[in-house]
Amino acid sequence: MKQNESELWKIILNEIETQISKANFLTLFKKTQLLSIENDVVTIAAPSAMILDLLEKRFYEVIKQAVDKQTKKNAKIIFIPKTPETTNHENTPLFKESYQKPSIGHLPRARKDYTFETFAVSGGNQLAYVSAQTVAKKIGNAYNPLFIYGPVGVGKTHIMQAIANQVYHDSPDKKTVYMTSEDFTNEVVEAIRSGDTARMKRKFRSADLLVIDDIQFIAGKDRVQEELFHTFNTLIDRGSQIVFSSDRPPTEISKLEKRLSSRFSGGLTVDIEPPDFELRTAILLIKAKKYNFELNIDIAKKIAEEIFDTRSLEGNLLRLMTEMEKSTSSMDSIVDRLMGSEASKQASRFHPDEIIKTLCNYYGLKPTQIKSGKRDASLVKARQIAMYILRNELGLSFMEIGNLLGGRDHSTIMHGVGKIEGMLDENNLSGEINKIKELTKSTTVS
Repeated sequence: MKQNESELWKIILNEIETQISKANFLTLFKKTQLLSIENDVVTIAAPSAMILDLLEKRFYEVIKQAVDKQTKKNAKIIFIPKTPETTNHENTPLFKESYQKPSIGHLPRARKDYTFETFAVSGGNQLAYVSAQTVAKKIGNAYNPLFIYGPVGVGKTHIMQAIANQVYHDSPDKKTVYMTSEDFTNEVVEAIRSGDTARMKRKFRSADLLVIDDIQFIAGKDRVQEELFHTFNTLIDRGSQIVFSSDRPPTEISKLEKRLSSRFSGGLTVDIEPPDFELRTAILLIKAKKYNFELNIDIAKKIAEEIFDTRSLEGNLLRLMTEMEKSTSSMDSIVDRLMGSEASKQASRFHPDEIIKTLCNYYGLKPTQIKSGKRDASLVKARQIAMYILRNELGLSFMEIGNLLGGRDHSTIMHGVGKIEGMLDENNLSGEINKIKELTKSTTVS
């Protein structure tokens, strides 16, 4: 007589209970449910997204070992939220003749609204968009690794999560891992601290798709880079797909091991440029539709003329929606007031990369020279002016500016900013700086 899901799950839970603390078992496992085992894919339901996330991050291997022992299979575990449909699933057959894709929930760590359908496309991001779609449809078979880079606020995280979300929903039998480099670093550090590196290695090296956002932050972290190096090699060898994002190309990430930089550059490296006026307008209209807010195109254009960062676009849209709820003024007058506020202008006037690009054009240099370690007098001056403008126009921290300019120490940035402040009255230096700011603005708006 075949066991049904409920009976089998009780046996598996009894085994899991002996391996973890009572508190964890009662909190995380008590209300879980085994839905099905179909073609070696085991689907387990849990009552909340938080519990799903904890089960996958902390107890995946414990669950898998117990399931494998009882089913004699090499199972892949999928976690989905409990719904009325899943709750009434108890009397269905355990081993089905044909595989049906389960209706799955939300990928841990990724926003469910970050999809390809909600990503606004223009000339500056079209190549990245098309490449990402190709990877999502043919994981492991095209552009491996895919490395996407660009400045803050251009949509890198959106497109990274769109890849992960599409694979997670279209291919639930594949193991999709999305995380930031901070998440990856924390898991490596915790595994070393707890002496459980084997579990951590199994988690990352068994992925069919590994997506890591903001990979530049592993620079200078030797143990983390070593783990990523071996994980990278293992995944490529087994045909898994790897996708990274960064604020700069691999060759410009300071304190990144050459062997990693070489591997990052071994697939397709593609950049995303800051959004132009038309794309900023489109993003506003898409965001407004998401919030069921009626925003006419003329108002969207007015906002897009002043705001250049995609995150600031959404922030200002939300401010407009809040003001509309509590004010009797027209939308036009509210927008004029919001766009006229000094805070709004300062927070989103320029993109850092646009400042660096314009400055380099002004002085006849290349961004790679500004970010390099070369100490020619003309380079040092231009580099310090970049530090000054980034600090005073955008209010970036010394550490953020250091990262933008080739991974320089914050004390170097402090010295550079101070140096320019002391020279503003010399040789029309303030005039040069104002000209660079004017050129940046005209380039960004056009």
